[in-house]
Amino acid sequence: MKGDKREELGPGPEPSGPLPPTEEEEALLEFHRSYRELFEFFCNNTTIHGAIRLVCSQHNRMKTVFWAVLWLCTFGMMYWQFGQLFGEYFSYPVSLNINLNSDKLIFPAVSICTLNPYRYKEIQEELEDLDRITEQTLFDLYKYNASHTLVAHARSRRDLREPLPHPLQRLPIPAPPHAARRVRRAGSSVRDNNPQVNRKDWKIGFQLCNQNKSDCFYQTYSSGVDAVREWYRFHYINILSRRRQDTSPSLEEDVLGKFIFTCRFNQDSCNEANYSHFHHPMYGNCYTFNDKNSSNLWMSSMPGVNNGLSLTLRTEQNDFIPLLSTVTGARVMVHERDEPAFMDDAGFNLRPGVETSISMSKEALDRLGGDYGDCTKNGSEVPVENLYNTKYTQQVCIHSCFQESMIKECGCAYIFYPRPEGVEFCDYKKHNSWGYCYYKLQDAFSSDRLGCFTKCRKPCSVTIYKLSASYSQWPSVTSQDWVFQMLSRQNNYTIKNKRDGVAKLNIFFKELNYKSNSESPSVTMVTLLSNLGSQWSLWFGSSVLSVVEMAEFIFDLLVITFLMLLRRFRSRYWSPGRGGRGTQEVASTPATSLPSSSCPYQASSSSSPPDPAISPALSAPPPAYSTLGPHPASASAHAPGEP
Repeated sequence: MKGDKREELGPGPEPSGPLPPTEEEEALLEFHRSYRELFEFFCNNTTIHGAIRLVCSQHNRMKTVFWAVLWLCTFGMMYWQFGQLFGEYFSYPVSLNINLNSDKLIFPAVSICTLNPYRYKEIQEELEDLDRITEQTLFDLYKYNASHTLVAHARSRRDLREPLPHPLQRLPIPAPPHAARRVRRAGSSVRDNNPQVNRKDWKIGFQLCNQNKSDCFYQTYSSGVDAVREWYRFHYINILSRRRQDTSPSLEEDVLGKFIFTCRFNQDSCNEANYSHFHHPMYGNCYTFNDKNSSNLWMSSMPGVNNGLSLTLRTEQNDFIPLLSTVTGARVMVHERDEPAFMDDAGFNLRPGVETSISMSKEALDRLGGDYGDCTKNGSEVPVENLYNTKYTQQVCIHSCFQESMIKECGCAYIFYPRPEGVEFCDYKKHNSWGYCYYKLQDAFSSDRLGCFTKCRKPCSVTIYKLSASYSQWPSVTSQDWVFQMLSRQNNYTIKNKRDGVAKLNIFFKELNYKSNSESPSVTMVTLLSNLGSQWSLWFGSSVLSVVEMAEFIFDLLVITFLMLLRRFRSRYWSPGRGGRGTQEVASTPATSLPSSSCPYQASSSSSPPDPAISPALSAPPPAYSTLGPHPASASAHAPGEP
């Protein structure tokens, strides 16, 4: 035994240093005594390439500095690359995946409008009054007599009701200052060949004021045609609002028959179960084929003009309102079955006397939401109420947002958009300042001061129908006579204007192949870890375990720093004090905490009984070197019998 051998040697000279710990005496955690020892151990045993060169070349300072600088630069470059990789990952880039599919396609919904409002019986009398006032306005402004073009049934002047609010008037335009004209003429060396425009025609408009008439402005237009149309439209909206507070204007039974002569899909005739009706304030009667309410779902199993929708339309406007629309034809829009038709936003016009063939191609887009994109799946997180009660689209949200602002600011709903329950449509007989509020709000909406374009996020799933059109004259000169005769006999209606009174529309898929675009994350967690490992191997040629070695090195470095600070703190504040206090602190120190040099044979004391003669000496504390003078307590440190 080690203890026995040490005991046989007997007392001898004090060992030069502490004996190395045996295997049984090693602790669970082992820390190095200095930074140098830790660094040498790390460089000699790590699997990171280049670190051992810092130790092997320690006798050559030039090589040591070279490898230290090279190692630090490599370390910095690697972590710079790490920063780039993490920055790319947290920017959430996406990749666009394009797939080409081929299958039977669901035919989209097709909405078609007459392009001009019909003269409903409920508002016929008020419209005649509006026509008369418009006739007088045109005569006063332009000396134009429009009695034979605007009103079919003339009435005397004394039958007119009270004048309408917000009359249309010509506004004087101040001439530019003489100085400005002089500068403009002096700065122009080229002769002005532009025709002179009468400045009196530049500003035509009507005045709008707030509730208490404290603020007014003129809604003006540089074109007299635009001014008359907008003024007439403003008053027509008020007339229509009064009639639509409870129900929509009723239709005559033969209105659909007068508008759509023939309808066929996949060579089969359409029926009432294939379409639904709605009214548009400006485009009049509208019909939607194959919407979500249709009982029969239209499917396209073959491409081509003979496997789509074919319509023959009446485009005569004998009973329509000429001041609301200056064009003739029909308005068409192709959209998803569960989406509303926004005829103003995405519709196109049909030309009379022409066969228009629209070929479609379907394209689907699936976006990533969350951190990868600002889109919404169903609009539930968008702070705008869906007033259309249909599938969420960005247009639905934008129009609902404007209607909410209209109700909040003006106290009434705009007739072009749905209204919530309990809210009336705007009418200047009940809301005399709604026009002032509407045009102010429209200006704020166009410049996005209402925040509607910011609130309304894009939907994550979108289906787009790309359209391409071709045109041909229909019917031809040689066939127009019998075609018109057959249409007239079939529908019991005489076409007066012939070519200007009909139009034909064909809508079909040009191919059954459709493209689906889907987004996917460009950098996933697996990709990030792979890139990090590639960079680590490139710069240091090591693996994941090398990262653990680096973490262990940093941990040991922190522990050594902590222990050194703790030792300095204890030596500064817990060292033996001066006088009796220092002696008491030293005397109270247990024997087990004393250095081994003060008790060289402490390890063998357990094998032999202690000598009572020297027990007091062994239990005495070391002298207090912090005191210079004698101290009464020092007497107890002498051995017995000593003078």
